[in-house]
Amino acid sequence: MKTWPLQSLTMEQAQRKQFQLVDIICRHFPGSDFLSAGDLGLVPGLNQPQMTQRVEAVLADFFGAPSAALVQGAGTGAIRSGLAALLKAGEKLLIHDAPLYPTTAVIAEQMGLQLIRADFNQLDEVKKAIAEHHPQAALIQHTRQKIDDSYGLQEVIACFNQFDLPSLTDDNYAVMKVAKIGCECDATLSTFSCFKLFGPPGIGVVVGKEKAVNAVRRSMYSGGSQVQGFQAMEALRGLVFAPVMHAVQAQVNDSLVEQLNAGDIAQVKQAFIANAQSKVLLVEFHQPIAEIVLARAQQLGALPYPVGAESKYEIPPLFYRVSGTFRESDPTLEQRMIRINPNRSGEETVLRILRESCEGL
Repeated sequence: MKTWPLQSLTMEQAQRKQFQLVDIICRHFPGSDFLSAGDLGLVPGLNQPQMTQRVEAVLADFFGAPSAALVQGAGTGAIRSGLAALLKAGEKLLIHDAPLYPTTAVIAEQMGLQLIRADFNQLDEVKKAIAEHHPQAALIQHTRQKIDDSYGLQEVIACFNQFDLPSLTDDNYAVMKVAKIGCECDATLSTFSCFKLFGPPGIGVVVGKEKAVNAVRRSMYSGGSQVQGFQAMEALRGLVFAPVMHAVQAQVNDSLVEQLNAGDIAQVKQAFIANAQSKVLLVEFHQPIAEIVLARAQQLGALPYPVGAESKYEIPPLFYRVSGTFRESDPTLEQRMIRINPNRSGEETVLRILRESCEGL
């Protein structure tokens, strides 16, 4: 089975991202300012906590964008507010011809959006769909929606821009793992969850063009809709650790693929890396034993389900069914394939749990 996973950062590249972020923090937080837990409320003239505004400025600088906004609702909230900034209810949204991520599908339904589908793996189809249907915006998921997805984010965004089509990228599971996210490839907006980057639950980021980000801000006028200063500071602290920790995880995944494909566990037919949606190890068995393996792995210390998909709470490896979008594209995968996310564990732990879970099958 052939997959086209996103290119992970090397350890050296991840360290450089961490150092770049810390350098920007130093420029925005002189002296002891960074040691503050963060303020609360609507500061006059800002209509938001002061620390939240300062963290947003750091995020904008780091991602090379004119503006950034922290929002409630994690990645889903970021996508919802971003789409509302680009589209009116009932307008047309161009999406990839693949199962839409469930929470995003709910947003599209709530807004009454007309979904225009095109295969983003084929740029000619994208251009044809834009010319025929004249959508008001485009949504592209940075990570894969189908196993055989191979599109390049930058190339697809460039295609949108040829038609002056505003675009929003769902960068969840890609931020701090790859060289560039959507706004760095000239998308109108990038959206992602801080919870997947060792930050607090419920906080999302919208970063990109100033006009679109300002439209997001206008929807957060009340105090209750604001991200408070302590939440913003916690999100920023988590972000600092994300690139190196994810680079370690990528190294573990690469080692596991090599060992499993060398026949280390007889029940395994093949193993490969895929973005499903987070970058994980997919293990295919010779026999339909996935359900039994998952039940046994849980008893051996593996996490049975995600919390925030790579949140700060997820330390042991995750042994889980393949993603919903993958199952929808091929229902047979559920019985013969599992996904494994090492999280903070090493390959020895993952191999031990997988080997013992497969014994006698």
